[in-house]
Parts: sequence; C-alpha cells; structure tokens
Amino acid sequence: MLPEKMKGRLFEKDSFSDILGQENVKNELKSALLAGRNIIVVGEPGIGKTTLAKNVAGLGMKNFIRIQGSPDLTVEDILGDIDPVRALKHGPLSLEAFQKGKIFKADKGVLFFDELNRCPEKLQNALLQVLEEKKATLGSYDVDFDIDFIFIGTMNPEDSSTEKLSDVLLDRFDVIYMHYPETDAIERQILKDRGKQLCTVSEGLLQLMVRFVRQLRESDDLEKKPSVRASLGLYERSQANALLDGRKNVSFEDLKKAVVSVLSHRIRLKPSIKYLESPVQYITKQFSLIDVSDLEKGGEG
Repeated sequence: MLPEKMKGRLFEKDSFSDILGQENVKNELKSALLAGRNIIVVGEPGIGKTTLAKNVAGLGMKNFIRIQGSPDLTVEDILGDIDPVRALKHGPLSLEAFQKGKIFKADKGVLFFDELNRCPEKLQNALLQVLEEKKATLGSYDVDFDIDFIFIGTMNPEDSSTEKLSDVLLDRFDVIYMHYPETDAIERQILKDRGKQLCTVSEGLLQLMVRFVRQLRESDDLEKKPSVRASLGLYERSQANALLDGRKNVSFEDLKKAVVSVLSHRIRLKPSIKYLESPVQYITKQFSLIDVSDLEKGGEG
C-alpha cells in the first residue's frame, strides 16, 4: 500500500529528478507503482537502475533495503534462520528462536533486489511464496511476513552467467525496459552532474568523449558494450591526467591516455573479431579513427 504522500508525488512532473531523460521509463514506473505491482527493471549495467529505485524510496518510503543477487545467496540470508542460542533458550520450534532476515527491514520501504536472475532457483522459489502469499516455509516453520514493501528487481539482459527466471515467478512482475541515455546531450549532462570536477573539460572535448563511447555502443563488432560508467571514467580520468601534468584544463592527449585503461575491459568483441585483435588493439584503433572536428567548436580548454 503506497503512502498517500508518495501517491501525490507520483503525479509531479519531476518525481524522478535524479534520472535525466528516460521519460517513458518514468511513466511506466509511476503506473506500476500506482497499481501496486512488483517491478523488474531490465537494462544494461550503468544506466541508472539503482538510482531509479533509490529515487522511488525518496518519494516518501520509510527505508531502502538493497540485496545483491548472487549464486551464493541462500534463502536463510534473505528470509532468516534459526538462531541456535535462542533455540536452546526457547526451544527449536519456538518462533522466538527465529532470527529475521534482511527482507523484514524493508517494511514500509523499498526492497531493491539487484540482479535478481543471478540468484539460485531455490531462492527464487522462496521469493515466489513471499510475493504471492506473504509468507514462507523455512524448515519446520511457516513464517508469516506481516510486512509491506515495494519490490523492485533488476536484470541485465547481457549477462549469460545467470539463472533463468521461471515463468511462474516472472508472472508476479511487471517488466520495465530501460536503455542507455537517449541523446548525446543527456549523457553529457549526466557527466557534468555525476562526474568528479577536478579541472576544466571543454564542451568540444566533452562531446568527443561521449560520442566515442556512444559510437562503440552502436558497433556491430561488440557483444558487450560500454555503459555510462565508461563515459564517466573517461571524463574523470582525463581530468586526473591533466591534474598530474600540472594543468587545470584537459587536453586531447589527456583523454587519449585514459582510453585503453577505461574502456578495454568494458567491451567484449564478437568471435569474428576477437581472434583477429585484442580489446586493447580494438579500442586503440577505433580511437585513432575518431573525428576531432568537435574540438574546433569548443576548443581543448
């Protein structure tokens, strides 16, 4: 049940002000929240899924509880387990012996489950019972969850080392698809707002680094594409390079020095390419082909 204050905030135009652009995603999220639905946000890493979930919590929810999906995560980690000391004191079948898990802390708040599809099948089944019946069976215990929370999960569609979510579990969710920033201008603004400000980056150089990352995303040579974190990395590392050289203005050479370190591990080449050249070679070659004419518009600073 959404708090009345939060319902009102959802009708405001700037409800999710921490996310630039993504207007369709914001509207779908508002609709799903008003309808009281459980939500999965699907999208590549580094596009703001966590920020979006935190923004929801900031609209009037009591707290924000994050669980990081992992193959090692157990049902007991999330829901709770028997405390042996309490079991000796109160008896092994006493509810007083039950130690509540992390999910109970999400009462009246947002339970954010990052990378839900990295969890083992057993945990997914336990979550199914919680979402459907508001209770779970743990060993000899039937635990009732007298708690109310907004469940927001995320999935990375490019991660192949994951468990497939069952159709039965997916049926308990509405899925919202989130993508990279829609335009160069939005991504440039994200860097200005979120990136560290160590020294001055000209508009021309800023445009060049953003455009280069966005061109890599459009390349047919890549299986794994660089996220907004890559753009942020170029923005911050080029500034750091200038600072180390005793300058307050970033040059093209400062950016060039940062490219391989920031980008080579953030891409994965398709089989037809990776046997011909390494990621380092690929990034170096692509960077040598970029059009530096944008620098003439804004100067190098």
